[in-house]
Amino acid sequence: MYVAVKGGERAIDAAHDWLAEERRGDLSVAELSVAQIREQLSLAVNRVMAEGSLYDPDLAALAIKQARGDLIEAVFLIRAYRTTLPRFGPSRPVETEDMVCDRRVSATFKDAPGGQVLGPTFDYTHRLLDFKLAADGAVPEGDEERAEASAEAMPHIMDFLAREGLVQREEVSGQMPPDLTRTPLELPAERALRLQSLARGDEGFLLGLAYSTQRGYARSHAFVAELRVGKVAVEMDIPELGFAIEIGEVELTECETVNQFQGSKTEPPQFTRGYGLVFGMSERKAISMALVDRALRWKELGEDNVGAPAQDEEFVLYHADNIQASGFLEHIKLPHYVDFQSELELIRKLRREASEEEPPA
Repeated sequence: MYVAVKGGERAIDAAHDWLAEERRGDLSVAELSVAQIREQLSLAVNRVMAEGSLYDPDLAALAIKQARGDLIEAVFLIRAYRTTLPRFGPSRPVETEDMVCDRRVSATFKDAPGGQVLGPTFDYTHRLLDFKLAADGAVPEGDEERAEASAEAMPHIMDFLAREGLVQREEVSGQMPPDLTRTPLELPAERALRLQSLARGDEGFLLGLAYSTQRGYARSHAFVAELRVGKVAVEMDIPELGFAIEIGEVELTECETVNQFQGSKTEPPQFTRGYGLVFGMSERKAISMALVDRALRWKELGEDNVGAPAQDEEFVLYHADNIQASGFLEHIKLPHYVDFQSELELIRKLRREASEEEPPA
């Protein structure tokens, strides 16, 4: 007979204490500060902010420390904290064309207006361990020329194609899109809602889906028209003042992909776009988001659904959220004694019935 292991509140408290000890680690090693995580593990901080739907580098760094580096657990902490915050009102749409770019590249035009800005990237590094980092080597300070160059005006690459009528025009409704953080996701979802879901979706899941589109599981061969990383101003309308004021700035990564479109009875052959916009420097996520966004547009563009996973709106949007996924996944490690006992008795009963029906040898 199987019985439940008893422990109760004392066992849970002891587990919490043990967790705190494991989090701290060897006491002879200096404790990792929130500021160190924020400044030196910034890409992890950016991912937690993006998937947690809350732009606050300090809180994201704290969540990473509390979660012992488990980024999905850190996202869970940020999402939970986010629900306690007051909401003062919506901000205006950010103007990414006015972004002060730390990085801006195009894979479609070599001489892009505004120039190519390589910025801080792993793209041209050798994937070899740098043992100088283990020796706590000093990093040379950057020069001022980079900062001056990044402040130059950099119009969107796709705007130049649009002037020639080579890119499908995006319809602007003028209405406030639904807020996924306040309204449950319902299908079919409009594109604005899909993009919100993708923006806070799990990076690894979206990467796998995006990769599948490149391997042929969707008819959408893409080029990165533009990828830019930088800071943009956030403005908010103040009713008492009658105009908008700048309340701060956020770092964003924006990606626009350009895809072929064969045309239809009403539309000539032209390019279409996929779009990704993510908190922080999150290039892999923004590109993945743009590829999946384009794959999900098959119906509105009058294309065939070839049965690719990235074209299945229900599959993509309902499985992209790592908090929902991990919650449902990890609940099976919690007590299911009654459920298992019923299945155990059923298996025993079936085995008895099967043995009784067997003819004697």
